[in-house]
Amino acid sequence: MEKTITKEKPKHPMGRSLFLMFRWIGKQWPLLILAFGFLYAIQYLRTLVPLFGQHIIDAILKGDPSKLPPFLLNLVQGGTVKQSLLMAALMMVALEFIRSTAIIARRALSAIFAERIAYNLRNNLYRQLQNLDFGFHAHAETGDIIQRATTDIEAYRHFIGDQIIEVMRLIFLIGITIWQMSKLNTNLTLISLIIAPIIFTVAALYFGKIKKMFTVVEENEAKMTTHVQENVSGARVVKAFANEAYEVNKFKGLNRSFTDSDFLLTKKMAVFWSMTDMICFVQFCLTAVFGIIYTTDGTITLGIYTAFLAYSGNIIWPMRQLGRIIGDFSKATVSVGRLDDVLCKSDEYVQEKGILKPEITGSVRFDNVSFRFADSTYHQLEGISFAINKGETVAIIGKTGSGKSTLMNLLVRLLDYQEGTIYIDDYPITEIEKHYLRQNVGIILQEPFLFSKTVEENIGIADRNQRGGPRVQEVAKIARVHDDIVQFEKGYQTLVGERGVTLSGGQKQRVAIARMLLKPKPILIFDDSLSAVDTETDIQIREALKKEWKNSTVFIITHRITTAKEADRILVLDQGKIVETGRHQDLIKTKGLYRKIWDIQSKIDFQLEGGDDHE
Repeated sequence: MEKTITKEKPKHPMGRSLFLMFRWIGKQWPLLILAFGFLYAIQYLRTLVPLFGQHIIDAILKGDPSKLPPFLLNLVQGGTVKQSLLMAALMMVALEFIRSTAIIARRALSAIFAERIAYNLRNNLYRQLQNLDFGFHAHAETGDIIQRATTDIEAYRHFIGDQIIEVMRLIFLIGITIWQMSKLNTNLTLISLIIAPIIFTVAALYFGKIKKMFTVVEENEAKMTTHVQENVSGARVVKAFANEAYEVNKFKGLNRSFTDSDFLLTKKMAVFWSMTDMICFVQFCLTAVFGIIYTTDGTITLGIYTAFLAYSGNIIWPMRQLGRIIGDFSKATVSVGRLDDVLCKSDEYVQEKGILKPEITGSVRFDNVSFRFADSTYHQLEGISFAINKGETVAIIGKTGSGKSTLMNLLVRLLDYQEGTIYIDDYPITEIEKHYLRQNVGIILQEPFLFSKTVEENIGIADRNQRGGPRVQEVAKIARVHDDIVQFEKGYQTLVGERGVTLSGGQKQRVAIARMLLKPKPILIFDDSLSAVDTETDIQIREALKKEWKNSTVFIITHRITTAKEADRILVLDQGKIVETGRHQDLIKTKGLYRKIWDIQSKIDFQLEGGDDHE
């Protein structure tokens, strides 16, 4: 089978991460382009503010030329100094109002854009999880999957909704600011940018370090989340073995690993922030010192100098924000990689070749079928051949690990065999559409899963049209669980706890049986699903099944000879092979595995009944 996804470490280069980020945007890209348009207007209006300061100091107060764009200069002309100052102030207020309105529109667009993408991504991820094969779910850790579906999607949503906008904001702001500065004085512009290459170099080195650290933090958090999820679900087991102290200490260790890795990440970020703060301060000082020199020797005016100081802030502090953006980008690329690990896996239905939907009556034939797991060196099942007629009841018995459940998993194609062929009504099951096949083969597992819903809803899941109808109670009676349900305070409306923890093992199995029986199926599989009920109830359920579903083919995996002996045929498995087949009366006459199991169980039953064994 596939390895657990938490152990895989596929490479996700930055180029692929960027490709995936924009690929997942899909049809929402017009919203992003529109947001960029508002963003450009917002930053352009922001770069006009220092020019108003230059206009007031140089043009209005000293009579020097103004650097305002012509379309604004004509709007702020006044007959007197007082009128000119008033006009400049009013225009600044008007532009700020326009800018604020544009910010509101941009934020609304960004929010809609990000939420739509996150919504679609959650749906796609959940659909993919539903369509991934049995091997994936058998090895995946629940806590890790939950983290991918929540924390990782949220990290991606935050980046595309906020950080991509922030990146473009900095690009527009720095680009427009440099353009405005170059029109004022080229030399001072170059001095104001002299430290920029150093900041970018430090940022690139920082990105390489911090991406690896984010990966470690994510993995440690996933392990901690998985531990919490498992212990909450298995609280009864922990308490039954008085294992609370051990689990608490284990959590402390996982928590310590997560905390240490997160603290190390925080220290690296603190170092980067302090370094960039120092570099930005040096840059600002250089601009201020050279600006004073240029102002005193008459190269630039006082108004231009004040504008340069304001523009320096537009360049320096956005560069300082580069650290936060890189940190968020690093986290986003890790999250994108983890999401891609799931989304890029093969959907079990994508390459499905089965398209037939024949009317299934229930005959089953295995023809020299062999199977082994992908990570195994030996066959779990080898050379399996038998034929079952419609309406027969077949018991499958054998030692633990002999391949009984695997045999039935092949029949419903939870697993796919490598050799031989399985036929249902003379159709190879690989040619039957997989959904259709599973709709016609009912299977009840030894550990049935019940949802945190009412008893009636749990039974009605198999056929929602029957929910609330008399059929629910009918199948509950067949499964011998009706009498238990009516004893509950709220009857069929009793809320079942998560995973059915409020019910006993036998009650859970019988509710699962009722659920499967709600909608008639030509083939039924009981995978040791009567193990938690007593022998008398077991007999009653099977007798009721014979009356209600006498035309259905029934497979019963069991360890009980008392259950197996009533079957029309018994298959005995040992080490992945059928070693015996026949009826109970014939098999106990031979000295094979079935006879050994019969002798052991008969001896135990005799002793439990109080008899003396003199053999």
